[in-house]
Amino acid sequence: MSSLFPIFVKLEGRPVLVVGAGRIAEQKILGLLRTGAAIRVVALEASQAVRAAARSNQIALAERGFSVADLDGVFMVIVATSSGAVNEIVFREAQRRGVLCNVVDVPQQCDFFYPAVVRRGDLQIAISTAGQSPSLAQRLRRQLERQFGPGYAGWVTELGETRRAVLQGSLRPEQKRQLLQSLASREALESMVLSPPAAKAEGEVA
Repeated sequence: MSSLFPIFVKLEGRPVLVVGAGRIAEQKILGLLRTGAAIRVVALEASQAVRAAARSNQIALAERGFSVADLDGVFMVIVATSSGAVNEIVFREAQRRGVLCNVVDVPQQCDFFYPAVVRRGDLQIAISTAGQSPSLAQRLRRQLERQFGPGYAGWVTELGETRRAVLQGSLRPEQKRQLLQSLASREALESMVLSPPAAKAEGEVA
């Protein structure tokens, strides 16, 4: 298999279809909510959490069987039903239409894979084994969560604000580059993240 191309995709406003609404599909749906995607769900039966998301208008839910017309205008589809036959039908129709498809736990029917992700605000670290060993990806995620603590969220936000101010300033391009590199250095990290002010170290809520 050729190498995967790692990217972070903006899904806001894009139509995403989820086929299935059981326990596994529920996890995928809830994960999609934070992206701002226009989520439609088709399933014979939906979990309580999925129905609750539909009642609050976070998703559009149709409790019925899959129809090929459900893929009309879709950017991406996630398939998580208990029927291998249905999963394959969705995958083959998605392939025919050029729609990106992920059939959960069936690597050969996936155009993309869900990585294990460490989230610290705008900092996201994704780990993938191309479907070979999700357990290894999860173990590495836990290790990275310990290495990259919650303090990174605020630090990355501050770096972004400072970067915008520096780029708008009057320094020469080389000076801007050097300054931005120094702000993202290990020394700056230790000062802002690993050695927070005493008040916060004692448990003050910021």
